[in-house]
Amino acid sequence: MAVTSFTRRWTLDDRAESVWHSLPVDVPPGCEGLLVTLTVPDIDGVVIDIGCEGADGWRGWSGGARRTFAITPNAATPGYLAGELEPGTWWVVLGLHRLPVEGAELVVEAMTGPVSVVPGLAEYAAATEAVVVPARPPRRNLPSTDGLRWVTGDFHAHSLHSDGSTPIANLAALGVSAGLDVLACTDHNTEAHHLELPSVGRRFGIGLIPGQEVTTESGHANAFGAIGVIDFRRPAAEWVKEVAGRGGLLSINHPLGGDCSWRQPLGTAHPPLAEIWHSSWLDRRWGGPIAWWEAWGLSTTTPIGGSDWHNPSSLSLPGAPTTWIAVDASAEGPDELVPAVLEGLAAGRTSVSAGYNAPVLLRNGDEFVVLGAPNTVLIAPDGSRRAVRSDAETLPAEQSGGHVLATHTGEFVAVSH
Repeated sequence: MAVTSFTRRWTLDDRAESVWHSLPVDVPPGCEGLLVTLTVPDIDGVVIDIGCEGADGWRGWSGGARRTFAITPNAATPGYLAGELEPGTWWVVLGLHRLPVEGAELVVEAMTGPVSVVPGLAEYAAATEAVVVPARPPRRNLPSTDGLRWVTGDFHAHSLHSDGSTPIANLAALGVSAGLDVLACTDHNTEAHHLELPSVGRRFGIGLIPGQEVTTESGHANAFGAIGVIDFRRPAAEWVKEVAGRGGLLSINHPLGGDCSWRQPLGTAHPPLAEIWHSSWLDRRWGGPIAWWEAWGLSTTTPIGGSDWHNPSSLSLPGAPTTWIAVDASAEGPDELVPAVLEGLAAGRTSVSAGYNAPVLLRNGDEFVVLGAPNTVLIAPDGSRRAVRSDAETLPAEQSGGHVLATHTGEFVAVSH
């Protein structure tokens, strides 16, 4: 076994040069495994991310959730891709997410050779085995245009493959309990979780959409589809082109989400989707998310919602908010629903509500159907308004683009594209 060790004090000058730094590790032919350990001093103000790039491409990311990982031909720590270790120069990638003024000394040890225990693997398997398939709430059948039907989704959730606390199987169980038809699994800067999505989705009866949260300190974006890893170290404008070129969909996440607000320069390269309704929108009388949507483009930006669930202390469970997507009515079952939902997103057929049983605003062709929202106001892109008086009402959809439903107190109830 060969050991490559790096000990260095990293400073604010290093962080100003780049948030990300790569340390080389020589991987010989026939290597049986790579085990990496990061030692971080226990002082306030230090948050260090870690990941791995192989000689032939990206192998995974822990962010700040783990300080040790292993990759072997047959197994890997959650968040990393198992497989043959191609010979050549590999890189341990550090993210200097937060450093104190005085800097911090970090120690990285990379060992090549047999790995007796893959960190996190046994715990992940045990947690997966313990999850049972829950009961689904009564299905809510909503009126739709001929040839389409409305299905439910949540487009933002995390597992133990990044900084979540639970395996993919439990995400699926939480989604089923919330009445969801699909759930996007969007772990940070990795696609390692994609491998188990089809089988887990079939077991639980929910479409698990392959996603990745392209994560930087200046903003996050979800890339949907089995499109390969998007390099978060590249300029964000390149993400837009790369995702579209590979046949995926990109969404700006929680654009007003505290220190995760969107501040990445994009120029004219705007993604087609945006997470207008994020679980952090706790007081819906605050018009910030809608104002951002209006400024960004009501007609060009399709709204989606995301719980951003990580663990039991998260702001909401999966399904809060709930995104409704009008999909091909013939799409049934997890395997068919995943591509059908992605096609519905690409076509802009979405509505977002506070939850599965909350009031909804649905665009069906040239009509809006409003359910469960008496005494509200429908607001069109040009600012014009129509009163909604009853519990079930149909109104003409005379304008394209984003519409919102609000109460007389200014609380936003639902949005639709």
